[in-house]
Amino acid sequence: MAETTYRNRRAVQLENDRVRVTVLAEGGHIAEILDKATGVNPLWSPPWPSIEPSSFDPAKHTEYGTDAESKLLAGIMGHNLCLDIFGGVSPEEAAAGLTVHGEASVAAYQIISTGTSLTMQATFPHAQLAFTRAISLDGEKVHIEETVENLSAADRPIGWTQHVTMGPPFIEVGRTKFDATATKSKVFEGEFAAGGYMKTAAEFDWPMVPTKDGGAVDLRTYIDAPVSGGYTAHLMDPSKVTSYFTAWSPKDKVQFGYVWKQADFPWLGIWEENHSRTTTPWNGETLTRGFEFGVSPMPETRRQMIDRGGMFGVPGYRWIPARAKVSVTYYAFIRCSEVEDASPEA
Repeated sequence: MAETTYRNRRAVQLENDRVRVTVLAEGGHIAEILDKATGVNPLWSPPWPSIEPSSFDPAKHTEYGTDAESKLLAGIMGHNLCLDIFGGVSPEEAAAGLTVHGEASVAAYQIISTGTSLTMQATFPHAQLAFTRAISLDGEKVHIEETVENLSAADRPIGWTQHVTMGPPFIEVGRTKFDATATKSKVFEGEFAAGGYMKTAAEFDWPMVPTKDGGAVDLRTYIDAPVSGGYTAHLMDPSKVTSYFTAWSPKDKVQFGYVWKQADFPWLGIWEENHSRTTTPWNGETLTRGFEFGVSPMPETRRQMIDRGGMFGVPGYRWIPARAKVSVTYYAFIRCSEVEDASPEA
């Protein structure tokens, strides 16, 4: 097993001649998908120091905040898994030890690696779920298979979202280009961030998001603004078997993205944080673009997820039957590209 340390975190790496992937042992985050030809890793590393979730102490580590998200923020990096919820927790769940986005992003994983493939496993005792992720490399592609097993004797409604976050130097204000197989869309229904320019709760067709001043902004280019923030939910094209998002750096001439089955993950959330959050640990220093594909349109509590039911006639969570297993497959890719509109299959 290729054990290493990545940003002061225990990690495992696998690589071939095109790509290097780094996975954190605690939290299971995919922290790095590195294109070897350019040295570019599009995934986000927060500007604050990263610690192992198991070492987090809310009394000692107040620099990460003082709420149910703090343990997650202390160790978040790159692509983290939201399971069995996508969003916040209730006061009662927080008091019981649950964190924002669920246990998957703070759990310890057993990882077995064979060079160009690995298998990682964890059990989430609060959610009563067992999780397995297998990662393998094939040229520029990073193939991923996930299995969630319901350990309880009850059918379970769950959130299950791949929280893929990109950051600088790959992300640049006013320059980075994006695309996705998105269709019907909606702006977050509350005030999401300071510097928010999107019209609250507005419904629209990808990619032109309505703004508060009556205009519209094309989400395919990172907005050219010193401060901005927001969240939009997008239904992936139900007429297509596969869905994708892509991001392209005009500076590095690198294209990055993910491809998945629309039936597995019908929703894509786009999270924008451009120096708008001034509380700890953000401190007005963070630039991100998150593409969060999963079974839920909005980040919200479990009760809100179930009460919503869905959006645009499409369910907003997934059932896992009692004692059953559910599996999905998807892949990431990274490659040199002189053009921004190259399809993932090109």
